[in-house]
Amino acid sequence: MLLSTTNNLEGKNIKEYKGVVFGETIIGANLFKDLFASIRDIVGGRSGTYERVLAEARETALNEMSQSAMALGANGVIGIDVDYEVVGQSGSMLMVSVSGTAVIIE
Repeated sequence: MLLSTTNNLEGKNIKEYKGVVFGETIIGANLFKDLFASIRDIVGGRSGTYERVLAEARETALNEMSQSAMALGANGVIGIDVDYEVVGQSGSMLMVSVSGTAVIIE
């Protein structure tokens, strides 16, 4: 499955557009409360643990989108957009959503 944020693929021909596909995941967020507290204590510091959790959430959403594209018979997704949103009553969860156009590439 070829994934791209661009709408055109250099050297490739898009044979057919299959439709818009999505992938979402939500991460529980006590982690993020801790992250923001840590930022207050250590300005400019990075947290490898939180970065790994975000990367895992993004990969999960991309995989879900890819599965949706394959279900439509596509072998690629173009114009991918990745969004992050804080959700939940107290803003205690993070949603990662991705969307793109499923295509058949020759």
